[in-house]
Amino acid sequence: MSESLANLIIISGLSGSGKSTAARALEDEHYFVVDNLPAVFLKDFFELRIGNEKDSRVAVVVDVRNREFLEAFPQSLNDIRHSGRRVDLFFFDASDEVLFRRFSETRRRHPLLESGGVPAAIRHERQMLEKVKALATHVFDTSGLTVHELRRKVMEVSRQGGKGHVPMSVHFQSFGFRFGIPPETDMVFDVRFLRNPHFVDTLRPLTGINGAVREYVVSSEGFQRFFSFLVPLLHFLLPEFERENKSYCTISIGCTAGRHRSVAVVEELFRCFTRNGVIAEVIHRDLGREAEK
Repeated sequence: MSESLANLIIISGLSGSGKSTAARALEDEHYFVVDNLPAVFLKDFFELRIGNEKDSRVAVVVDVRNREFLEAFPQSLNDIRHSGRRVDLFFFDASDEVLFRRFSETRRRHPLLESGGVPAAIRHERQMLEKVKALATHVFDTSGLTVHELRRKVMEVSRQGGKGHVPMSVHFQSFGFRFGIPPETDMVFDVRFLRNPHFVDTLRPLTGINGAVREYVVSSEGFQRFFSFLVPLLHFLLPEFERENKSYCTISIGCTAGRHRSVAVVEELFRCFTRNGVIAEVIHRDLGREAEK
């Protein structure tokens, strides 16, 4: 379809997966956004809103809050696409565990909640939306994304006219082995071989974020050799993961307590990769945590 046609986006997906965040991000991109429009009105609404304006931006959120949604949506989407206008369907998803945690934290009611509780409602909704997901032009897995990362992804794809891939986010995470390996990690690197600022009286009270600690760690020969292997490895692996449609990748760097060496290494990785345009976030899981007795 022609690139000059109006930019139409339909937002759908599971409850709690980030549809509201996506709608607000599109509003910030100057889209006219309507929430919970009945699917039967989609084609007429788009035609009424857009008319002959080639540069109009319209987004609509449709989901299971409207119980007639599933019956009407496939035909409505087909009618719009056959009218000669390009329409992109952004589908938002997340793991059952993450969705359950979000509903527990926000104490919001799931729209399909019945006697089986939230887990049963999530499973039911996932089954109901299988056919809608199959029609999507872009699927966003928000399981490991922060609100800010999700906003960036939605805005980047919308700026590319809906034609670009969803960029992967990278989480660089420091941790202490004494507190256990992070279960959500994709790759773990042990930096306990690096010289330890803990044994320097002036550096012990500080953390790896501090410039003096960072300089102590990164100036060592061990760090320089390690980094010279690690950076090329990640430059190779991250695009490969992205080609496998991973939405995010967590790289965990561990030292004894997660206070000095792992923190300094993570900060260096973040600086190195964000300079090259990688969407990244720093997580210092155990920074400030008291040692367990």
